[in-house]
Amino acid sequence: MEFKKSFLDRYKELTNIEEFKEHCSKELRKSIRINTLKISVNDFLERTNLHLERIKWCEQGFFVNDRVTLGNLYEHFLGYFYVQESASMLPPLALDIKDMILDMCAAPGSKTGQIASMMKNNGLIVANDFDYRRLKALTLNLQRLGVINTVITNMKGYFIKDKFDSILLDAPCSGTGTISKSPRTVEIYNPNMIRKLCADQKGLINNAFNILNENGSLVYSTCSLEPEENEEVINFLLNKHDDAKLEKIKFNGLKTSDVILEFNGKKYNDEINKCVRIWPQDNDTSGFFLAKIRKI
Repeated sequence: MEFKKSFLDRYKELTNIEEFKEHCSKELRKSIRINTLKISVNDFLERTNLHLERIKWCEQGFFVNDRVTLGNLYEHFLGYFYVQESASMLPPLALDIKDMILDMCAAPGSKTGQIASMMKNNGLIVANDFDYRRLKALTLNLQRLGVINTVITNMKGYFIKDKFDSILLDAPCSGTGTISKSPRTVEIYNPNMIRKLCADQKGLINNAFNILNENGSLVYSTCSLEPEENEEVINFLLNKHDDAKLEKIKFNGLKTSDVILEFNGKKYNDEINKCVRIWPQDNDTSGFFLAKIRKI
């Protein structure tokens, strides 16, 4: 894997670049989430021949210590488990489980299915995605998992007007936290792309907060490590809405790194310390960023 000089110069300012490069050059650990809509964790463990290691921050999540094509397994076909990156299991765990939840950018459905299992198929999830081509994967995954409490919609997140008590915005991003899984991310890396994504993310989070009911909560997440897509987006929201308050997020067994409070001459609100920044080398996972915002 060859990193662009501009990328390395930028990331030297953010993390231990040698540790980061070493981790990105390794194969990402396989992990699954057991789908408790169809089978209990104990029953799955009794029937499987996989060598599994429990993920500390998710009771239904396991690392897979076998060289196997998980999608070809009979249990996958039955919907007993979903192949899901371990850090990707975090955003639903931070979400307030309510009777009506919006997953604003839902495809391909990993987090929607996880939320449905946490809701035990009760209540209602509105699973939205703006890309019509991604709805097929979303639909098929939810069907395989046995999700029946979800309505799928197709529109840009800026245009949703219904009110919700709980919203997950796993925003479209540059994916710089997933280089070990998607090496092409390094090849196409472009600061102009980051700026465009940042503008889109600000539009999405602004509307998500606008349609949030009073005392409702919004979880914002990305698999990006770019400050503009993470801390800057949250800083924008805090500056725009006086009734937006960050809440501290904690996960058992998860190592986190300091957030970025100053970058490229910009200083961000100290409240952003309540957000979660995960570098790939922290836990041998993908990189991730999470924030939980309450409307007061």
